[in-house]
Amino acid sequence: MEKRIYLCLAHMSGEEQKFIKEAFVTNWVVPLGPNVNGFEVDLERFIGEDRRVVALSAGTAALHLALLACNVGQGDEVIVQSFTFCASSHPITYLGASPVFVDSELDTWNMDPVLLEIAIKDRIVQTGRKPKAIIPVALYGMPYDCERIMEIANRYEIPVIEDAAEGFGSKFDGRMLGTYGRYGVLSFNGNKMITTSGGGALICTNDEDKREIMFYATQARESYPYYQHEKIGYNYRMSNICAGIGRGQMFVAADHIAHHKHIQSLYRELFKDVDGIALHENPSPRYDSNFWLCTIILDPKLQVKGEKDAYKNTIQGVVGGATGVTHIASTLHTDCEPNLNVEAMRRMLDLVNVESRPLWKPMHKQPVYKTAVSYTNGISESLFKRGLCLPSGPYVSDSDVEYIVEKIKESID
Repeated sequence: MEKRIYLCLAHMSGEEQKFIKEAFVTNWVVPLGPNVNGFEVDLERFIGEDRRVVALSAGTAALHLALLACNVGQGDEVIVQSFTFCASSHPITYLGASPVFVDSELDTWNMDPVLLEIAIKDRIVQTGRKPKAIIPVALYGMPYDCERIMEIANRYEIPVIEDAAEGFGSKFDGRMLGTYGRYGVLSFNGNKMITTSGGGALICTNDEDKREIMFYATQARESYPYYQHEKIGYNYRMSNICAGIGRGQMFVAADHIAHHKHIQSLYRELFKDVDGIALHENPSPRYDSNFWLCTIILDPKLQVKGEKDAYKNTIQGVVGGATGVTHIASTLHTDCEPNLNVEAMRRMLDLVNVESRPLWKPMHKQPVYKTAVSYTNGISESLFKRGLCLPSGPYVSDSDVEYIVEKIKESID
């Protein structure tokens, strides 16, 4: 098989060119314009619940502004899910605050509500103050327990910022993620459910919150005939060209979500008789994941061919769709890493032109956060050591899934 099967490639509807051409013809190529406004309206209709949306340059920017709007500042603490990508926690540090990491529950892999309340109570005892915000994350599209997390947050009067960057279109009790908390974060990177090439959005509760977010996203200018700044602002608005891509993507948003769910069902059928491999599924009918990435757990006892060569050499580049510049790995091992059979499986899939990658390494195990406070139960570490992400994007065909599962079966010794 010569072609490479990627985790989740961007897929165009064909309508994007129309909106992009319009931006060039009208010379609206700056971070505002008709496409930006139109994309926000499209998203508001898609999300529902009478929410307002601000289109921004990245999901990270959206989270940063949400924290700012929640008055997070120097010396504050913010509770955030540990089992996530670093963009969920880094913006906390931008504001001089400290992340407090909370581990996962086993069924959703997301923030454990029991540990969440333990963390809140303990931080009040330890610091004399409540955390300023709570950030649950829709890991790989799976909804968090919105009911229990919101009940706890409301009881302690702490605002919730939903990190639904991976959960575009995912629902809990039939309601879109990002509409339960005070703010909801979306991402439109090239590998997400829909893309604007790069970009994100912030879901706001009302018009007043939207205006305040837009104020900070456009350099915080006051109403004078010259540039007057009384607060620090940011250049975070989405460009009219990127928003044009987003408007075109809305034509296929529902199709993309349906395709990911279809791919999940194929993996379910093909893995059902494979001992030692478990597919992560919705815990109950209340959960409706978009299955942005389909994920499996390998039993530690499962023997995979090539385990003796796992971690034999340091990694020289990037793994699993990562981009940008990386430092060459300085050691063969860290104190928390995927099991030998997981790394052997990843290496095998790479050799047969299938992109896969380990689950996110928990933030409380990242060296950059070695001094951060964390409330753990061992679940995210255990999942990280045993889990692997498999291709699920719009370009992944039924025959691709059959090929992937066939190769996985062949790799089991």
